[in-house]
Amino acid sequence: MHVHILGICGTFMGGVAVLARQAGHRVTGSDQHVYPPMSTQLESLGIGLHEGYDAAALQPAPDSVVVGNVMSRGSPVVEHLLDSGLPYSSGPQWLAEHVLAGRHVLAVAGTHGKTSTASMLAWILDYAGLEPGFLIGGVPVDFGVSARLGESEYFVVEADEYDTAFFDKRSKFVHYRPATLVLTNLEFDHADIFADLAAIRTQFHHLLRTVPRRGTVIAHAASGELDKVLAMGCWSQLLRYGDDGDWTVQRNGDRLEIRLHAGDKAVSAAGEFGWPGIHNAHNALAACAAARDVGVPLETSLEALSRWRGVRRRLEVAGTVAGITVYDDFAHHPTEIAATLEALGGTGRVVAVLEPRSNSMKSGAHADTLAASLAAADGVFIFRPPGLEWNLEAAVKTLRSPVTISEKLDSLIESICSFARAGDRIAVMSNGGFGGLPGRLVAALQAR
Repeated sequence: MHVHILGICGTFMGGVAVLARQAGHRVTGSDQHVYPPMSTQLESLGIGLHEGYDAAALQPAPDSVVVGNVMSRGSPVVEHLLDSGLPYSSGPQWLAEHVLAGRHVLAVAGTHGKTSTASMLAWILDYAGLEPGFLIGGVPVDFGVSARLGESEYFVVEADEYDTAFFDKRSKFVHYRPATLVLTNLEFDHADIFADLAAIRTQFHHLLRTVPRRGTVIAHAASGELDKVLAMGCWSQLLRYGDDGDWTVQRNGDRLEIRLHAGDKAVSAAGEFGWPGIHNAHNALAACAAARDVGVPLETSLEALSRWRGVRRRLEVAGTVAGITVYDDFAHHPTEIAATLEALGGTGRVVAVLEPRSNSMKSGAHADTLAASLAAADGVFIFRPPGLEWNLEAAVKTLRSPVTISEKLDSLIESICSFARAGDRIAVMSNGGFGGLPGRLVAALQAR
């Protein structure tokens, strides 16, 4: 079958393309921005790419078209698709029908921690010999790819609450029908598609409605918003993790001590886990709980995590120069920004470099909480992106640390280099490419 994917260079749709190719289909795709590394990865798999969204992308006509959620009415290729009568589906629908059907799906949903937790879980299952498939919104270092079809009944999916397609405004995750569902937390995000937090809670409630009675929901015990969702209805086995949960974790340096409280009995194990931040300890706890739901012993999970090498762009070291370490991180929500800075805390200064790029950030939805999220930084450098709809200077005026705001990356890099000194840990945070700033900053420090 010839499958053509519209919007193929996005992380999710690129993963769908990889899965379709591994399933034996001929795959082509089109996007407005075809460039490495995604273009190189897809072309190496024999996936032909078309630049642009003109009608020629669907000539000759494929057997099926998979439509990414970046597509909208009015696009020439979308209008041609609808006029031609070609069969089409969304990415999540295609995934559900062609990959997930008949498999035990382990889904990780929540505002924060999805990528890391799903990556940990896939790695644990693989380490345990279960050969899972997976589709993750990032690239786990241990696998080197964001998607794999897998050789077993198990499939791990990062379950995103963003909308599905221009013709299906439900959240992506309602298509996945997990038997094991992890809920990491719930906060307001995606202001471009959700009017308020209540609208997001409704989508999570719809997700819970898809989990079978024999399935398991593993929810963070410290999230009041998740409590509200669960109060709307939960028909499956419910386990809570975190403080006062069924699953708890204590972190002593690099040592994790995980305990499952099961009635009058308790199962516990300890292991080494060198990834920084209490949020990663909770991600690891959730992954261990989900793995145990499919029979992986806790000891095996901790042994696997001691060898886990992380996810690209999640506190990934971009380089170290003269005692200054630069990290590339995907944080873009205030809670994530605060967690990243907390993870880097300790001896030496922590420097925050931020691009407020997400639709929610640009709209000002997080303007009131931005300063608090940056409070742990000893120096703050912010790139003002085009289209920012609020007063950035006013939002961060309460910060006690020095703040530099610039509309030019070159001047921002120059300012960071002038400020940096040996022992600093610099967190470069953006949910986009940030103009290659992490690598450019490392190069500038080397040239200094």
